[in-house]
Amino acid sequence: MAAVTAADELSVTFAALADPTRRAIVTRLAAGEATAGQLAEPFSLTQQAISKHLKVLERAGLISRTRSAQTRPCRLEPGRFDQAAEWIGRHRQLWHERYDRLDAHLEALAAAGQQQPPEQSREQSPERAP
Repeated sequence: MAAVTAADELSVTFAALADPTRRAIVTRLAAGEATAGQLAEPFSLTQQAISKHLKVLERAGLISRTRSAQTRPCRLEPGRFDQAAEWIGRHRQLWHERYDRLDAHLEALAAAGQQQPPEQSREQSPERAP
């Protein structure tokens, strides 16, 4: 089996979270463990459809399912969320730095524009002189 890289893991994580039903399931599991039946209640989906969503989340490492007597409660796995949050944080910092540089550049341009004398109109331009 091929080794899974961190970038591949992130792709799987974000692909799993791209679906609104799976995001709603994750939101529900943030409140605590729940069975597939409990997770299916607010949706107009079949048990089979919910089960497929749970499998996607489980393959992505976002949830785990354990056996407890006759039930298989689902729970969030925070490690994968931490990896995604760290990646987002790194990129957020990069973009904040870029925006800060852009702001500084625009301020420098504005300051330079205020210091220069106004340009001559086209009629007074030396290139157009007869």
